[in-house]
Amino acid sequence: AGPGSYTVGTMSERFDCHYCRDPLQGKKYVQKEGRHCCVKCFEKFCANTCTECKKPIGADSKELHFKNRYWHDNCFRCFKCYTSLVNEPFMLRENNKVWCSNCTATEDAPRCKGCFKPIIAGDQNVEYKKMVWHKDCFTCSQCKQVIGSGSFFPKGDDFYCVSCHEHKFAKTCAKCKNPITSGGLTYQEQPWHSECFICSNCKKQLGGKRFTAVEDQFYCVECYKECVAKKCAGCKNPITGFGRGTSVVNYEDESWHDYCFKCTKCARGLANKRFVCHNGKIYCAECPKRL
Repeated sequence: AGPGSYTVGTMSERFDCHYCRDPLQGKKYVQKEGRHCCVKCFEKFCANTCTECKKPIGADSKELHFKNRYWHDNCFRCFKCYTSLVNEPFMLRENNKVWCSNCTATEDAPRCKGCFKPIIAGDQNVEYKKMVWHKDCFTCSQCKQVIGSGSFFPKGDDFYCVSCHEHKFAKTCAKCKNPITSGGLTYQEQPWHSECFICSNCKKQLGGKRFTAVEDQFYCVECYKECVAKKCAGCKNPITGFGRGTSVVNYEDESWHDYCFKCTKCARGLANKRFVCHNGKIYCAECPKRL
């Protein structure tokens, strides 16, 4: 800003006011663009209008100007904080308002999505998808605790800390009832931790392995053979239901592989055929007649 382009003084010669023709000798006058005029006519016809208060800037006022705009020195204040900007750095913003450098920096700073206040240089902040928060304003939508720079899970417009996300959204293990945060497996449409889906006997994990379910218990192939499976009354080996002989023959309290259920005398296979039990042994319908 700088001074105006006119001169103020007391007239010592015989001059009349350019506008009202009153004599100026011995009176205060203003000379602008080669014309002499009294103070009243100066304010009426020549004075610049203050950009802020819209009133004339009289000959007795200090005037500041910038880019063809004029202010009283008392009007040249920050639009935001009202600090005088005479001899101070400033910025001319929209609507011809002048701002100090501090208020300009604050106004142009990004706004916190939590408190809507500016985030200024030096503030700790969190950024996510072109949104920004003060670090202490970035909180869990569920428990309201500060997430800050910690791990979080976005869900639409909400953000959850790890603990709240687990309890609100994570699947719950069918055995231990705790959330499954990663991995896991599904059996009969129920989710399990891998470490919870284990053999009831040897405790080895069964994920990706062959197993047998007996009521609410699970067994690997080896433990099922050893501890659970019935023994074939013919070959004395366990009946597992795996591989050869998946069909089982049951009679009274004993069981056979289908290929082991055969006539004691002629070795004819009797699965799904008529048979005779004599002295605890199995025969085809013909062989007892030959005994």
